[in-house]
Amino acid sequence: MRDFAVEKEMYRQAVELIEKRYPTGWGGAGVVHTAQGHYFTSVSIDTANNSAVLCIETGAMLEAHKYNEKVTHCMCLVRDDENSPYQVLSPCGICQERLRYWGEDVQVAVTAKEQELLFVPLSVLQPYHWTKAYPEEEMEHYQEPEDKSN
Repeated sequence: MRDFAVEKEMYRQAVELIEKRYPTGWGGAGVVHTAQGHYFTSVSIDTANNSAVLCIETGAMLEAHKYNEKVTHCMCLVRDDENSPYQVLSPCGICQERLRYWGEDVQVAVTAKEQELLFVPLSVLQPYHWTKAYPEEEMEHYQEPEDKSN
């Protein structure tokens, strides 16, 4: 289910990071939100070898994974230069596979007409995902941490 407050905050954080990290020229930022209420942001690494580049939102996903938090939303936002409008980029196939770890209900920002902010469940982008050929319990996936307070 969509959470417009989370979506707006993700957009705000992405713009803020782009403007800080890339004050002029091209810029891009990734943001994820977790079930624990945290936001993680990232940028892509600049490297002379393009085969070593990672997607913009990968670092944010890894931060959520590092803290064992369930990703609920993911966004990638870019601009061509400081005078250009911001554009949402739908997650690429590799990022869709990464996000699938947290389930097909992860809300992902997608490229839409008129640059509207639109999030859809990952399952909408992958209605025929290959994992449907296997029992769900056999697939690697996020598991809630055990409560060790008892």
